[in-house]
Amino acid sequence: MLEMKPFENEAETMQIGEMTIENRVDQIELYGSLIIARDRTGLTKALQLKALVDAAVLHLQNANDLPEQVVFKSKDTVFNPFKN
Repeated sequence: MLEMKPFENEAETMQIGEMTIENRVDQIELYGSLIIARDRTGLTKALQLKALVDAAVLHLQNANDLPEQVVFKSKDTVFNPFKN
């Protein structure tokens, strides 16, 4: 059921309802909204989210080289020719 392997690459994305999940090698980004209704569709969405979180937790638990906290580099500012 799980469409991605957490922390494996920088290219995978998946959707659960209106929630987008982006895979990264150092993080997983979740944004949007997710409604889990008390119906079969809600159950499917909940199971998809659970599979993703379970896979991420398993990966993190099995990692031997986890830093205390990932430090992200600031992004370079690119010249915008349309801004004054």
